[in-house]
Amino acid sequence: MDATVSERIKGDITSNDVVLYMKGSPVFPQCGFSAAVVQVLTHLGVKFKGIDILQDPSLRQGIKEFSQWPTIPQLYVKGEFVGGCDIVREMFDSGELQQLLTDKGVTVKAA
Repeated sequence: MDATVSERIKGDITSNDVVLYMKGSPVFPQCGFSAAVVQVLTHLGVKFKGIDILQDPSLRQGIKEFSQWPTIPQLYVKGEFVGGCDIVREMFDSGELQQLLTDKGVTVKAA
């Protein structure tokens, strides 16, 4: 992976509490999986930075290598890789995602 891409990713995930690498934007997701994660985060009232990997092919490949995870979207909380769409949905359904966010000091609206 290109060192510039790696540094960009490290910068994004350390300067933002919650980062979602996704296809499209939070306002206009370009795939159902990205839309599902945006919906979960929005439902929880979590402020997050959405990064569109479709705008940059090197980032699209680089984030997969960085996380060693083959699919998009990818959610990071306080610099830690959480997972993709299925993991985020399962964690949300079980309450684990809300607990993780709270434990990491991320504000979640009361359910």
